[in-house]
Amino acid sequence: MKELFLLDPDITFLNHGSFGATPRPVFESYQRWQRELECQPVEFLGRRSDELLNFARAKLADYLGTSRDNLVFVTNATLGVNIMARSLALGSGDEVLASNHEYGALDRTWGFLSQQSGFKYINQRVSLPVKSVDQWVQEFWDAVNPNTRVIFLSHITSPTAMIFPVEEICRRARQQGILTVIDGAHAPGQLDLALDTLGADFYTGNLHKWLCATKGAAFLYARSEVQHLVQPLIVSWGWQSDNPGPSPFIDWQQWTGTRDISAFLAVPDAIDFQAAHNWRAVRESCHALASDLRQRVTALTGLEALYPDSPRWYRQMGTVPLPSSVDINDLKIKLYDGYKIEVPLIDWNGYKLIRFSLQAYNSAEDVLALEQALKTLLPGKHNFTVSSSKEGTSWKK
Repeated sequence: MKELFLLDPDITFLNHGSFGATPRPVFESYQRWQRELECQPVEFLGRRSDELLNFARAKLADYLGTSRDNLVFVTNATLGVNIMARSLALGSGDEVLASNHEYGALDRTWGFLSQQSGFKYINQRVSLPVKSVDQWVQEFWDAVNPNTRVIFLSHITSPTAMIFPVEEICRRARQQGILTVIDGAHAPGQLDLALDTLGADFYTGNLHKWLCATKGAAFLYARSEVQHLVQPLIVSWGWQSDNPGPSPFIDWQQWTGTRDISAFLAVPDAIDFQAAHNWRAVRESCHALASDLRQRVTALTGLEALYPDSPRWYRQMGTVPLPSSVDINDLKIKLYDGYKIEVPLIDWNGYKLIRFSLQAYNSAEDVLALEQALKTLLPGKHNFTVSSSKEGTSWKK
């Protein structure tokens, strides 16, 4: 399906996970909405936007297994988490528990706010390599204590591409009255989601990544029982509205001032595009490619992977260690300049990692291209051991 995407054909693109890539029909729909907005901006934004957004939210809600009024559009998952982190009344004596695999920008969000408000933000370390779901859950849950007010977790992690067992964590948290905020930046389009049964109180996800919508399309979900906790990050006409909608959650978040809503309105086209192209089969094919690539790279390095080779732990995006002697900045430059391969290399918690992510436009030839480049550029096999502890880092005022 390479011809259906706008990507440079001269680049071996193994980095869908960073910013996604949009199919031509979806991008064309996005541009049609932009042109329609410009034809009569007052009518479009002033009189039609609520109706148009309500239709798009309903289509997205059906796709995500929830109802329309549990969702609002945001521009990215980072914004969604910022809304929630700033909404929850946290202070001295409170703790927010996360893992040590969280996305760096959101670690900084919670760390910044902890310094402002006095709560403690904890990154619980779990042992690697991961052997089982039970092991992961128990090691993470060991850090829960009577001061834990919020659990913040990625559904699929950014640095390690690991699928966390968030359902079990959400179930336990609900039983103990702990709020859960789940960062689903990489989940929609890569995993089948049923948000109402997942159990999270709040969930935010990007749509421009694995759903292949355009940049600037994401969502924030809140269970109806906890929507009253969500405050407006930007106060605009929705607060104390003269024409209130279904709930303050929608009123306060949907209209934040003049903005281009075309990315939101093209989301139904992204959903339809994937449905028309049997995306379940596409995802299975991409996982098979990812598994093959993972095995090829680990065969080159001789290093143990971070988690089992199973769709329970990863799907279209995977991460494997590289030798500790690798200069990842130099390797990244050589892969791109010398081989035209776009793939992230990450220095994370003592690991040198390569993260590959495959989408419908990728093929076995792309896997072989990376393998051949690494055969030339990597040093010989290395012994690689990693120690871990359950002690986490924390920020405190």
